[in-house]
Amino acid sequence: MSVSAITPVTLETPFSLLPELIARHAEERAEHPALIQDGREVSYREFNRQLDRVAAALQRDGLKAGDSIAICGSNSIPYATLYLGALRAGVVVAPLAPSSTATGLMTMIRDSAARLVFVDQAVGEALATVNASEQVRLLSMDDSQAEQGFSAWLDDGKPAPVSITADMAFNIIYSSGTTGEPKGIVQSHGMRWSHIQRGLVFGYGPDCVTLISTPLYSNTTLVSFLPTLGLGGTVVLMAKFDGAAYLKLAEQHRVTHTMLVPVQYQRLMAREDFDKYDLSNFAMKFSTSAPFHAELKADILARWPGGLIEFYGMTEGGGSCMLAAHQFPDKLHTVGKPLENHDIRVIDEEGRELPPGSVGEVVGHSPAMMTGYLNKPEKTAEAEWYDAEGKRFIRTGDVGRFDDEGFLTLMDRRKDMIITGGFNIYPSDLEMELRKHPDLQDVTVIGVQSRSWGETPVGYAVPRPGASVDADAICAWFNQRVGKTQRLNRLILTDELPRSAIGKVLKRELRDQFQAQYGILD
Repeated sequence: MSVSAITPVTLETPFSLLPELIARHAEERAEHPALIQDGREVSYREFNRQLDRVAAALQRDGLKAGDSIAICGSNSIPYATLYLGALRAGVVVAPLAPSSTATGLMTMIRDSAARLVFVDQAVGEALATVNASEQVRLLSMDDSQAEQGFSAWLDDGKPAPVSITADMAFNIIYSSGTTGEPKGIVQSHGMRWSHIQRGLVFGYGPDCVTLISTPLYSNTTLVSFLPTLGLGGTVVLMAKFDGAAYLKLAEQHRVTHTMLVPVQYQRLMAREDFDKYDLSNFAMKFSTSAPFHAELKADILARWPGGLIEFYGMTEGGGSCMLAAHQFPDKLHTVGKPLENHDIRVIDEEGRELPPGSVGEVVGHSPAMMTGYLNKPEKTAEAEWYDAEGKRFIRTGDVGRFDDEGFLTLMDRRKDMIITGGFNIYPSDLEMELRKHPDLQDVTVIGVQSRSWGETPVGYAVPRPGASVDADAICAWFNQRVGKTQRLNRLILTDELPRSAIGKVLKRELRDQFQAQYGILD
C-alpha cells in the first residue's frame, strides 16, 4: 500500500497499516509532535524517518516479514521507534516485562524466536548473567553499550517495501504469568487496526494529546498508544508512573486522553493537591485490567473533567464490554455493555449456554481476537469455546451475569471463587463490604485451604495513612455485617498489596505466602 493510496481514516475504512498512517502524517503535518518525553519532542517527519532507519537496519541484518524481535525496557522514545519501525519491515514485536526474572525473560525470548533483543541498561545487566550460553544478540536502546547501541545500529538507507496483510502477526504479548507460565498471545495487524479505527469514537485524532504512564509491553497501554499515533495525535511518555509528575505533565501539555489502571486512579484521587491542577482539557479517560470500584468511579466523575470509560476484556481478545461511566452513573457497579459487533455470553461448568440473569463464566467473540497462544495449541484449545453453530469464542475465566438492561456485572475470576462448606463465595462481594471500613485504604480477599470447610476466606488490608487500626476489631466488625458463610477467618494488615505492573492484585502470591506461614487451617 502506498502513502498516496491511503484515504482518511473513517469507521468505514476496511483496513490500514499503522506504519503507513505514520508516513501520511509525516507528509501532511510534518512538524506536529508525535512523541514527547522529558522535554524532547519528536515530530512526525523525524519519527517517520526513524522508522525507516529501524526497518532498513532489520532488513540489513537479515530479518524478513514474519520474523520477530523482542523489546524489554522502560517506556522511551527509542522503544516506541523500534516497535513501529519493526512493524514497517513486517517484523513481529514481542514486548517483554522488565519485572520478569532473567531466566523468565530468556524463556520468553526463546519462545518468541526473537532474532534480536533490545534492552535498556538495567535489563541488559540482568540478562548478562544468563546469556552466556544462549548467545542472544542484545542491543541497548539507551546506548549504554556503545559497541551495541541503538544509535550506531540504525541504518541510513530506505527499507525495501513489504507486503503486509490483516492476518499477519503484529505482536506477541506475553500473559502476566499470575496464573502460571506466561503464554505468548499472537495478535494480528487486523486486530490492531480495529483498535485504531475504534479510536475515532473516543475522540482520538490530530488534536489529541495522550499521556502514557503504563508500560508499552502491556495491551492496556497499546489500546491508547496505537490510536493516538495512528490518527495523528501526540503521545507524552512517562518511563514510570509518579502521581505528582503525572499531574504536572497533564497540566503542562494540556492532555486530552489517558489510560490508567484503577490503582493509579486511586493514588491520584487520594492526593491532597489533586484539585489544584488544571485538568480542564481532558476529553476522555480510560481504565481497564483490574477491578474498578464504583466508589472510585464516582469520585473521578465528580472531580476530574471529561468522560470516563471502563473497558472490560482480555489481551487474548474475544468480546469486550464498555461502561461510559459519565453516561450511566447508576451502573458504576458494572463493566457496561458489549461493544458493537461483540458477542458476549455466559456458560456453565459443562459449557452450556445460560439465559440472561444467570451466573456463569463469561465468553466472548469479536473482530479483535488472538490468533492463538504461540507454540501452545493445547492451551489455545483450552481458551476456546464454540457455540452450537461452531462460532469461536474466547473463555475469560471470569464469573459474571447480565442484568435486565444488558449490563454485565463481574463476580470474580473463576479460579478465585471460594468454595466453603459447599457454598460459592465471591471475593469481590466481601471486598466491597470490607472496603467500607473508614480506616482501610486497600483490601483483597483470598481463599485458603481449610480442613473443616475445604476453603475459608482470609482478608488482607492496607490501613489509611495515620489510622490506628486493630486487625481483630476490623475482622469482628466485618463479620457482623455479612452472612455466616462469608465471614473472614482472619484479617491480615500489610503495608501494601502485591500487584502486577498493570495493577492486578497477585492473589496467587498471597495464597502462597499464607500457605508458607500458616499452613492448612482447621
